[in-house]
Amino acid sequence: MLTKRIIPCLDIKENRVVKGVKFLALRDAGDPVEVAKAYDVQQADELVFLDITASFEKRKTLIDLVEAIATNIYMPFTVGGGIRDIADIRDLLNAGADKVSINSTAVRCPELIKDASAKFGSQCIVVAIDAKKATDHWEVFINGGRTPVDLNAVDWAKQAADLGAGEILLTSMDYDGTKDGFDLALTKAVADAVNIPVIASGGAGKLEHFYDVFTKAGADAGLAASIFHYQEYSVRQVKEYLRDKGVAVRL
Repeated sequence: MLTKRIIPCLDIKENRVVKGVKFLALRDAGDPVEVAKAYDVQQADELVFLDITASFEKRKTLIDLVEAIATNIYMPFTVGGGIRDIADIRDLLNAGADKVSINSTAVRCPELIKDASAKFGSQCIVVAIDAKKATDHWEVFINGGRTPVDLNAVDWAKQAADLGAGEILLTSMDYDGTKDGFDLALTKAVADAVNIPVIASGGAGKLEHFYDVFTKAGADAGLAASIFHYQEYSVRQVKEYLRDKGVAVRL
């Protein structure tokens, strides 16, 4: 049986970890290297690093910071933000990333997914989708949640999987930072539509929220930031709770 993964997320702005609500009102959450090391000690299954203003500011990801984190942790490490082409992906993998997360550029140039998965292996290529509820579907946003595009999130997830993405990192903009629970309807719609793992993101606030997203929505991993950064729960507490509820996790 495949174990469910618990993944802390470092949203990075100006070389600091930050966290907001619905992508707004960002507040400081610490030094990225020190925070990453803490999650390594807690035996998180993976770590995600998102340079959240890189695409909007039209610049590359902070390579030096990626290298500093990679040399201090032993868990799988996914990096996203500002990735524009194959060369950027190669640079991040060479800097110590195990996977890269592509969002805005994947929407603008879907062939990058195909080319990157062919060159580096689909296991390295994560397509991140930021979605917000519209009238009868979920709409995709790019540029760190600033720009809506005329894409149905479920359809886009299917296309990304068909192009060779190895995983979907799915963030509900409506639930992000609210601590009201993951968007189960969105997560289930995407998980049912694709045959690759789906990481659910946005809304984790209680232990039961992880149980729900795994058992009711079919997520393969649960990503969270606020509850871990501000030490409301540790990664191990989440895993022990899930184990006791019969969910397979790595402890």
